[in-house]
Amino acid sequence: MGVPAFFRWLSRKYPSIVVHVVEEKPKECNGVKIPVDTSKPNPNEVEFDNLYLDMNGIIHPCTHPEDKPAPKNEDEMMVAIFEYIDRLFNIVRPRRLLYMAIDGVAPRAKMNQQRSRRFRASKEGVEAVEEKDLIRKEVLAKGGYLPPEEVKERFDSNCITPGTEFMDNLAKCLRYYIADRLNNDPGWKNLTVILSDASAPGEGEHKIMDYIRRQRGQPNHDPNTHHCLCGADADLIMLGLATHEPLFTIIREEFKPNKPKPCGLCGQFGHEVKECQGLPREKQGEHDEFADCPPGCEQEFIFIRLNVLREYLERELTMASLPFPFDFERSVDDWVFMCFFVGNDFLPHLPSLEIREGAIDRLVNIYKDVVHKTGGYLTDSGFVNLERVQMIMLAVGEVEDSIFKKRKDDDENFKRRQKEKRKRMKRDQPAFIPQGQFAPHALDMRNRSGPQAISNPRQTAYEMRMQNKFSMNKGSPSPAGGIKRKAEDSDSEPEPEDNIRLWEEGWKQRYYKNKFDVDATDEKFRFKVVQSYVEGLCWVLRYYYQGCASWKWFFPFHYAPFASDFENIANISSDFETNTKPFKPLEQLMGVFPAASGNFLPETWRKLMSDPESSIIDFYPDDFAIDLNGKKFAWQGVALLPFVDERRLRAALEEVYPDLTPDEIRRNSLGGDHVFVGKSHPVHDFILELYESDTQEPADLPPELCHGIQGELQTDEGAVLPNKTVYSPVPMLRDLNQNSVISIKFKDPQYQEGYVFKAVFLSGAKKPSPTLKPGDWEKSNNDRSWRPQIGFNPNRKQVHLDPSAFRTLGHAVPKDRGYSGSGPYSSAPPPGAYNPGNSYRPSARSQAQIPSLLPSLRPQNLFQGPVHRPQQQRYDRSYGNEPVLSWNRTLHSQNSAFQQNQHMGSGGPSNYYQRREDRGERGRQGYNSGRNYPLPPSSGRYNWN
Repeated sequence: MGVPAFFRWLSRKYPSIVVHVVEEKPKECNGVKIPVDTSKPNPNEVEFDNLYLDMNGIIHPCTHPEDKPAPKNEDEMMVAIFEYIDRLFNIVRPRRLLYMAIDGVAPRAKMNQQRSRRFRASKEGVEAVEEKDLIRKEVLAKGGYLPPEEVKERFDSNCITPGTEFMDNLAKCLRYYIADRLNNDPGWKNLTVILSDASAPGEGEHKIMDYIRRQRGQPNHDPNTHHCLCGADADLIMLGLATHEPLFTIIREEFKPNKPKPCGLCGQFGHEVKECQGLPREKQGEHDEFADCPPGCEQEFIFIRLNVLREYLERELTMASLPFPFDFERSVDDWVFMCFFVGNDFLPHLPSLEIREGAIDRLVNIYKDVVHKTGGYLTDSGFVNLERVQMIMLAVGEVEDSIFKKRKDDDENFKRRQKEKRKRMKRDQPAFIPQGQFAPHALDMRNRSGPQAISNPRQTAYEMRMQNKFSMNKGSPSPAGGIKRKAEDSDSEPEPEDNIRLWEEGWKQRYYKNKFDVDATDEKFRFKVVQSYVEGLCWVLRYYYQGCASWKWFFPFHYAPFASDFENIANISSDFETNTKPFKPLEQLMGVFPAASGNFLPETWRKLMSDPESSIIDFYPDDFAIDLNGKKFAWQGVALLPFVDERRLRAALEEVYPDLTPDEIRRNSLGGDHVFVGKSHPVHDFILELYESDTQEPADLPPELCHGIQGELQTDEGAVLPNKTVYSPVPMLRDLNQNSVISIKFKDPQYQEGYVFKAVFLSGAKKPSPTLKPGDWEKSNNDRSWRPQIGFNPNRKQVHLDPSAFRTLGHAVPKDRGYSGSGPYSSAPPPGAYNPGNSYRPSARSQAQIPSLLPSLRPQNLFQGPVHRPQQQRYDRSYGNEPVLSWNRTLHSQNSAFQQNQHMGSGGPSNYYQRREDRGERGRQGYNSGRNYPLPPSSGRYNWN
C-alpha cells in the first residue's frame, strides 16, 4: 500500500507490537546439512494455525535482490523462492493451513498504480544499463580491471505480472515444490495447502482476505484460529484489523537502512557503480570461500502482533459520555478508514495530510472531538456514512492553512540546522580523515559497535589516496589572495521549483491552475474531483471489508482535492456498477506495460504499442514527465502518464485476438485455486474417491476432515495424483517418482448477491490476555517509556543483576551510549542475536540515569591508567536465555535490585541469577548450585492487579 513511513510511525507510536523472531537454524554434521524438524514446537513459544504468504513480496527480492548478486537464470530464481518459503515455514510452523497467493489480474483502480510503477521501472532500467556501459568504457580506458561482461539479457522485473511466461512457469514450480514438501517434510504432514496462482484474479493479499471473510461466515469456522500473514506492505496491517480476528500476526523482514549493495560492474561491495575504479577483487577468506557472501548478517524477521495493536487502539479510541453506545470494533473500522486519507494504492493522499507530520494523530483527535456531534460511527461493515465524514473533513479544512504554514516553517528550520551543521563540520573537520576501518575513534569507544572490517581493502586504499590528493590540491589561491569557492562547496542545495507555494495566500488558486489547468473558481470541476475522490474512499473501504465492488472503477485524476473542498458530499452516491468482470491477463499487460516490455506479449499485440499507425499508440509514450509535487526525490513524484481508455483498448485488441496460439490462449484465461494434501491428511482419501469415480460435478469439502475449512472441490485434468511421477520444472532438482500427494480445484464458499460480511468480533472468540502493562501508557508519546514483552510468552520472568554485573556494565558500556531516538525502530526491542551492525541503545532518559545509578562502581574512578575492558556482552537468541544487557526492559529492576543490595551491605547476596522456567530441572548445575542464597525479590512490575 502506498503509505510511505506508515510502519515507521506505527512502530514508534505503538512499540510493543513488534517482536523479534526466534529462528532455529539448520545444523551441519560432517559437511551434511541437517534440515530443521518443523514438526517440533515453535521456538517462538506460540503455535500458529494458518500461514498466508503474499507471494509477490517473496518473488521480487528473490529475483532481483538489492543486497546481493542477482540469480544468474530463472532456475536459480525458483530455487531462491523455495528457500525463502522454507525459511518462513521454519519460523512460523503452521499446523492447519498454508495459503500461497500470487497477484492475479488487479482491479482497474490498482492498474493505474501498476502502470506507473512499470513505466518507471522500465525507464530506470534502461538508464542504469546506459550508465553502466558508459562507466565501463571510462574505467577500461584508464587501465582499470573489470570482469568480463556476462552475455545475458537484463532481467525485466515487469515480467512479474499475470499472463507472462515467467508467471506461468512459477505456478508450475510451486506445484512441484508443494508436492515435494508434502512428500518429504514431517512438518507438512497434516497440512492443507492452497495455491492461488496468477491466473486467479485479484491481488494476493485481497485473495487471502476474501478467503478469511468467507470462512468466518461458515458455522464450522474456529473463531480462535491464530493467523499469520507474511508481507511487507503497510495495508496488511489495516487488512488484518479489518478481519476482527482476535489472534492475527504479521511477519515481515526487518528493515535495516544502508545495507551494502554490490557494484553492478565489478560485483564488489563498498562502492556504487559511479564510484567503481576497476580495481582487482580481493581474496575473501584463505581460499576465497567467501567470494559470493556479502558483508553483514542475514536478513532477519519481525512479528507484528495485531492483538497488541488492538490493545493500544482500545486505550486510545475509548470515549466516554457518548450519545450512543461505544463499540470498540466500530471505532477500529473508523481508524482504518481514516488511515486511507494519508495514502493508499488507489487514491493520492490529501495535500494537507502527511503521515510524517502526525496526520493520523490529527485525524484521531478531530474524530474524537466531532464524533459527539455525528450521532454515530463513520463506517459500518465497509459502508461509509458520508454526512459524518463531511464533518471530519471540514474540520481538517479549517486548519489546512496553518498546516501548510507550519510545514514551511519546519522545512526552513530543518534547512537552517543542516546548514549550521555543515558549517560546523567544515570548520572543525581536518583536511583529510580516513574512513572505514582506518577511521579514528574517540577514546572509550572500542567496545561499542564500531565500523565493520572493510570488504575491499584495495578499493579503500585507493579512495584514501585520492582523498588525500584532493585535500592537498583543494582551494588553490585566487589572484586576490583568497580561496576560490567551488560550486560543490556551496551551502545551498538546488531544489525543485515550487510553483504552488501552499504557505502563501492564493494557494488553492495556484494548485488547481497548475495541477488541473482549471481556475479555482470553477466549483463544478472542483466538485467533480471531490465526487471522484469520495467514490474512491467508498470503493476502497468496500474492497477491504466486502471484496471488490467494481472491477471497472478508478480515480481519473493524478492529484487529490483539499479537505476544505469536501462540501455537500452527503448526497454523493456510493453505489457501483454490478456484475463487472476483471481484465484478462494479456489485456492487463496491454494496460500496464510500456513498449519496452512488449517482448512479453504476442508479436501482433506488441506492434500496437510501437506502430505509429496504431490506434492506441498514445497509451505508450517513450518518455513522460514526473511531477515532484513538493517532494525531493523522483520516486516520490507523480508520473504523468495518460489514463488507458478501456473501450479503445478492447476495440484495438479485437483485431489481434485471432493471432493467439493455444498456449497464449491458455495463459490468457482466468483460473482458480488448488488444494494439495499429503497421504496422511484425513481428506486425502475423500479427494481420491472423487477422481476414481470420474465425477465432474463439484463436491462440498467435508469441514470435519479439513480443520473446519469449507468450500467446493472439483477434479482437475492437470492435477498432482498419487503414484504418478511429478516432474521437476527445474533441471537441478530431482523428479518425485514416489509421489503420494493429491491436488484438486478449490472454490471458496459462495454467498448470495448482496450479502454483507459483518465486521464483528465473532461469538465464541476469546479475547487474548492483556499484554501491555500500566507502565506502557505513561507518557508513551513523549519519552518512549515502555517495557515490551519479550517474545510471545506472557509469563517470561525478568532479568535481575547483582553488583558484579553492575561493575561489568560500568566497565564495558561507553559513557555516551545514549541515542537520539531516531532510526526505523527507535522504540523496538533489541533483536535476539546482537550484532555490531544493529546496536540497541537506551533512551535519553535511561542514559541520564546510568551515571547516577553507578556513580562509584566504575573502575575508571577507582584507579588511573589503562583499563582492561572485557568483551562486550552479547544477546543469546535462544529462548530461556534472557538478554543480559536489555537496557529499557531491566533498568527499573536494576535500580531496585541495586538499592536492595546496597542496604544489605557487602556481605549480602551477590549471586542474582536469571529466574528460569526450567530452574527445577534435575541434573543441571546452575550458577547458584550449592549456594543457599535466596531468590531475587520481585520487581512488582508484572503484578498489576
